Amino acid sequence: MSLLAGARQHRALVVETLRSLATFDGLKGFVFYYVVISYARKLFRHVRARGLVTSVTQWWRAVSRNLKSALLLTMRLPSIRSKVDAEMAKATKDIEDKLVRRGPTVIRHLSLPEEGQSPEWILEEMERMDVETGGTSGNTHWQTGKLSGAVYHGGKDLEEVIVAAYKKYVVSNPLHPDAFPTVRKMEAEIVSMCLRMFNNPTGAGTTTSGGTESIVMSCKTHRDWARDVKGITEPEMVIPSSAHPAFDKGGAYLGIKIHHVPVDPVTRKVDLKKIVGSCVNFPDGNMDDITGLAALARRYKVGLHVDCCLGSFIVPFLEKAGFPITPFDFRVDGVTAISCDTHKYGFAPKGNSVIMYRDAELRKYQYFVYPDWAGGAYGSPSLAGSRPGALIAGTWATMQYMGQDGYLKSCRSIVTCAKTIEAGIREEIPELYVLGEPVASCVAFASNTPSVNVLEVGDIMSTKGWHLNGLSNPAAVHIACTRLTTKMTDQFIQDLKESVAEAKDKPAGKGTMVSIYGLNVSSPVGPALVSRLAMAFLDAMYIA
Repeated sequence: MSLLAGARQHRALVVETLRSLATFDGLKGFVFYYVVISYARKLFRHVRARGLVTSVTQWWRAVSRNLKSALLLTMRLPSIRSKVDAEMAKATKDIEDKLVRRGPTVIRHLSLPEEGQSPEWILEEMERMDVETGGTSGNTHWQTGKLSGAVYHGGKDLEEVIVAAYKKYVVSNPLHPDAFPTVRKMEAEIVSMCLRMFNNPTGAGTTTSGGTESIVMSCKTHRDWARDVKGITEPEMVIPSSAHPAFDKGGAYLGIKIHHVPVDPVTRKVDLKKIVGSCVNFPDGNMDDITGLAALARRYKVGLHVDCCLGSFIVPFLEKAGFPITPFDFRVDGVTAISCDTHKYGFAPKGNSVIMYRDAELRKYQYFVYPDWAGGAYGSPSLAGSRPGALIAGTWATMQYMGQDGYLKSCRSIVTCAKTIEAGIREEIPELYVLGEPVASCVAFASNTPSVNVLEVGDIMSTKGWHLNGLSNPAAVHIACTRLTTKMTDQFIQDLKESVAEAKDKPAGKGTMVSIYGLNVSSPVGPALVSRLAMAFLDAMYIA
């Protein structure tokens, strides 16, 4: 009897609640409490994950962003806007002048020719355009060895091997494995060789068009896995500030909320409250604590991606080459994915990378399958549909040509070059300091004294023919050593000494590094202006 009375009481309560919601005031109350509870839940999760101090700091940054927005609004005032627009127009013109050759002698091919040109004419015109654009002239040409990263050249002999492979498979497309079975086989073997190189012969993976696609694919895979296995509908990703922007791009494309965790200014390592690791990172060449991150990933049952795009075919050979390296690959329990660029220190042709997973089950979340298309069931392993089989053939041929012994020798010579530059800065240039403890091919340096602007040093180095990379937070410059750099080690250290001496107590000039990276921190609206300049640069790339 008491149970029946309780049921009736409960039913009456439910009916009364529904009646109250049926009124406008009741509905307003329900919506209000729902919104309050939802945001309180998010606030609790945020503070729990980051701590009170970090949460307050992030809140202040959000307020600062609003203040910046207010400053940007003042820039729309006619008197201020005209001045800003004039400066931006001048900066845009400078960018275009550097990228786009103009003048009466410049021939522009804006429309299809009325009749097809001969092979001889095409080659001659390419040669002429190289001279016209300065692509094969001057001290800044990539073959001088003064270019940081960018060109990972395995030698003239390897170049001929790649060209021969291209020629043999120039029309192939792995989208049609039945028509091009050899290309399918080569792609599978590229993935297999990389999996064994990173100590996971039973794992799975695919090739991609580059490191960015590899990372975006990993973001997509882990997002879909989390939704399917853990029911997560609002995915989040925690990364260090030194992580590659491809993770931010993946977050923007795929609707994943990104949390950036700052790195220690001295060690360049991140607090172990993030789930993306680099081996090595692009800005300063340092390596994250992958073992510690893997323990976190296991504890919270989440994925851990290790970005080896830059480390690629260097870090797997460090131990054999006699250089210290802490565990970072699939031997570390908790690592679920690794990206590796074959087109960097693997010396494969540009446009090839590999994304690897611990097992084939996880890889399935990367695939896109659409069975209801009018053209038939459609499936693709990565972003692209059609892909150049010639790139896959060139990559396979490169890896066969180099072999383990070739990559080991390459690793030893490149890392020795980087270590020599690092030692030269530490021991011979007291005005500079090396960021952290770089383990592989990349070395970054910053200024130890207010009398030396390191970005000015970078601009002076460019006048000596060096193409280096400017960094921010802190202001710094880095060089990614390649096989071409190994012959220029002593020249780099000497030029750096001279550049530091010239930059000392000298007012900052108007070079590229000072202008761009200096602007980024010079005022609250600096990042917004830098973004506009970046877009101007991208626009200039497509001026014919």
